[in-house]
Amino acid sequence: MTLPWLLPAFVLIIGYLLGSIPFGLLLTRMTGAGDLRQIGSGNIGATNVLRTGRKGLAAATLLLDLLKGAGAVLIGAALLEGGGPMAGAMAFIGHCYPVWLRFAGGKGVATMMGVVTALYWPAGIVFALVWLGALFGTRWSSVGGMAAAVSAPIAMWLFDRIDLVPVALALALIVLWRHRANIARLAQGTEPKVGSSRGGASKAGISNE
Repeated sequence: MTLPWLLPAFVLIIGYLLGSIPFGLLLTRMTGAGDLRQIGSGNIGATNVLRTGRKGLAAATLLLDLLKGAGAVLIGAALLEGGGPMAGAMAFIGHCYPVWLRFAGGKGVATMMGVVTALYWPAGIVFALVWLGALFGTRWSSVGGMAAAVSAPIAMWLFDRIDLVPVALALALIVLWRHRANIARLAQGTEPKVGSSRGGASKAGISNE
């Protein structure tokens, strides 16, 4: 007897497990840069990797976090009709809330970009342009990430991909929630800008996220 829920459940699990791979933590450990959770903000994303002073590791973390989001979408789509958005969303959840790290993961911007790009590449281009434009326009990295996330559902709607608006909107709201401390600092005027003296990450163009 075939269980109709088995394959969708498998796609969701695969997406989550792929997204939950903590590349930043693994790369810093393998290269002797220390336990990322004991450095800076303790976050596992590229921003905190940059605080180790290893720009190459930070770039690799950013790329791998992006690729795991895109990879989950492609695997989900290959396994199940309509499985791309499901697997991509779960990869994003896995990155933000990995079970291996007691659900303390990253902010999700890079992984969301991978998911959005794999779902509909024109929206991915908008995401990247808004991310860079907001970053260099305001010199706040957190603003760049949040603006890019918010642009995704808007881009999907403008490109008439209404079917993808709900998942893009859900991911954008989670990104905003994950940045709530940054939002508080922005409101207080204490959020460091790109090029400020607060830590190696700021010097390299990424704020204290």
